[in-house]
Amino acid sequence: MKDTKSTLAPNQVFIPDQKKLVIAISSRALFNLNDSHQVFMEQGLDAYAQYQIEHEEEILPKGEAFPLVEKLLRLNDSLKDHAVEVILLSRNSADTGLRVFNSIQHYNLPIIRAAFCGGEDPYRYVTAFGCHLFLSTDPQDVRSALNEGVAAATLLPAKQPREATNQLRFAFDGDAVLFSDESERIYKTKGLEAFAQNERAAAKLPLSGGPFKAFLAALHSIQSEFSLENSPIRTALVTARSAPSHERVIRTLRAWNIRIDESLFLGGMSKASFLKAYGADVFFDDQTIHCDAASEHVATGHVPHGVANE
Repeated sequence: MKDTKSTLAPNQVFIPDQKKLVIAISSRALFNLNDSHQVFMEQGLDAYAQYQIEHEEEILPKGEAFPLVEKLLRLNDSLKDHAVEVILLSRNSADTGLRVFNSIQHYNLPIIRAAFCGGEDPYRYVTAFGCHLFLSTDPQDVRSALNEGVAAATLLPAKQPREATNQLRFAFDGDAVLFSDESERIYKTKGLEAFAQNERAAAKLPLSGGPFKAFLAALHSIQSEFSLENSPIRTALVTARSAPSHERVIRTLRAWNIRIDESLFLGGMSKASFLKAYGADVFFDDQTIHCDAASEHVATGHVPHGVANE
């Protein structure tokens, strides 16, 4: 499926508040709504609404994104100049969404803003809320948010539980995620040798930013409040690139003045075992083959952007 055209005006760039990190999360990513979703799929909207009302005092189980959200909100305990906010976006109505808010209160999550869209697409509010990132289980909502200029990913559950730690660890693919897909297009259309030649020739020319550049910049801004040893956030670039194409990546991050704590140039090796060793809380990649392998070990976000998703 090809990406639809962005609704942003030509040359318009969505720039969220740099002193606040805002993450939008769908209710199905935050909580396990499998039972009620099954009712919706089999019996329709009215039966779903009735089911949620009848069970609104029952606390929902934690969903795939719950540990990540907990860690994000906990950052506020140590931040001075920044703040982290999580926004709930849901297709529920406010009436059927009462169970969701009851569960938020039960788990003592400081989430105060939400949009219950009554069956309509919730992604429409990502820019209005000033979001840096949108996480959902709905691929079409994710595509639409990307077209609004906001980093977005479809969450895939990790098949193995991750050991709980205090530090929040993000991992990113490079091309079509942190960077544009300009180089990946050459690889896809002309092959590895043409890609390598292009990267050698353009080694000192920074790559254009991809959909997750602004989110990485926001993380870097928070990291700047801490020393390297005491930062509650750690970032890693995990890419199939190898020498000599590594140089352009390093020079690009240097030109952006953005810090990456670890850079893994794997030269085509599988990323999964490296992500497990790194201990990623979530990994973002544009290719489903890498996402499926990574989700064996860590929570993974598929970014349906660029040439690999056309």
